[in-house]
Amino acid sequence: MMELSSLRDTFDRVAKKQKLSSSGNLELIDQVGNEIESAIIKMQAAKNDLDNINYQSVLKELRNKLNEMTPLNHLEGSQKELTVLFGKYVKTLEKNFTPDISKAYGNMSFDVHTINHIIASHFYRQGLFDLGDCFVREANEPDAAALKSPFLEMYNILEAMKGRDLGPALKWATAQSLRLLSNGSSLELKLQQLQFVEILQKGDKNEAIKHARTYLAPFASVHKVEIQKLMACLLWAGRLEQSPYAEFLSPSHWENMIEEVSQQFCSLMGQSHASPLSVVISAGVQGLPTLLKMASVMAAKGQEWQAMKQLPVPVDLGRELQFHSIFVCPVLREQGSDENPPMLMPCGHVLSKQSIVKLSKSNSRVFKCPYCPSEATVTQCKQLHF
Repeated sequence: MMELSSLRDTFDRVAKKQKLSSSGNLELIDQVGNEIESAIIKMQAAKNDLDNINYQSVLKELRNKLNEMTPLNHLEGSQKELTVLFGKYVKTLEKNFTPDISKAYGNMSFDVHTINHIIASHFYRQGLFDLGDCFVREANEPDAAALKSPFLEMYNILEAMKGRDLGPALKWATAQSLRLLSNGSSLELKLQQLQFVEILQKGDKNEAIKHARTYLAPFASVHKVEIQKLMACLLWAGRLEQSPYAEFLSPSHWENMIEEVSQQFCSLMGQSHASPLSVVISAGVQGLPTLLKMASVMAAKGQEWQAMKQLPVPVDLGRELQFHSIFVCPVLREQGSDENPPMLMPCGHVLSKQSIVKLSKSNSRVFKCPYCPSEATVTQCKQLHF
């Protein structure tokens, strides 16, 4: 945090100086322009002057004023100060960031075939179908092209929904109705509800009733409350925004539905909702500073961190990158299990049951937490359930 604060302060100084320098330079240029315009006006007026003002005296006066202003010196001085500050900022960046990130690279073997499939899947998932086809062709992975068709269908569905067209999404959800229900998803009902509201908002009450009888009635026994609210909306056909049910018109319903369709589509394909390539890159970006610093420290000690079986320091990743409820004891470095569950100490730290037994000499004495000065007994520790 201190490093980031220092970088931010240095950047703010450069930005402030650049703003002041630019403002001062523009003001100086305006002054020079005004003096030149004033001289031109005097010289043009001399054409109708019977005394014929001496052009040379006007030019001499202009030259003297410009010499007093010394515009070049001011501009050069301002630029020099800015260059010095910018140079300090660059040095600060170089001090806090390692330009060669290859130091954090581990010599690991990868299945190239699997990596190519992940990359191709990423392009297709993002709707970059031409790029995906090009990659599959140049990587000589013809079987990866099979990933294109389902993602193309998903892309067309989502694009239609962005244009407020639910037709493709409803067709897909109806075809996948049983699989969605087995997933515990009510996506089909939500799409039909959204379509009902769209019909009703256009003022077509009869069409809305027909839609409800055909597509909403089958869900009535399980989702009675939701459907009752929709039926009440029939009283406000064409003016739903003035009704107590105006929240049905919120754009967030469309945004949430697009996200849910994407999630369920990927789930039925056996794919994660987030692109594996994006997740790996995000995790790498978050963990890179720690890995680079560790590599630098160990290199100074003449040690090779890549030879280690596990990292000597924790790499903290955001909650969005924590996918499994797995506990690894920080003392024994072993994964928790039913026989060796995680235990919460009074101080808030968590150790495995085996670690606590060893520290307490088999429950016989008070023991000190390995991470803080607090002491505890085994009876004060509570098992955690993930």
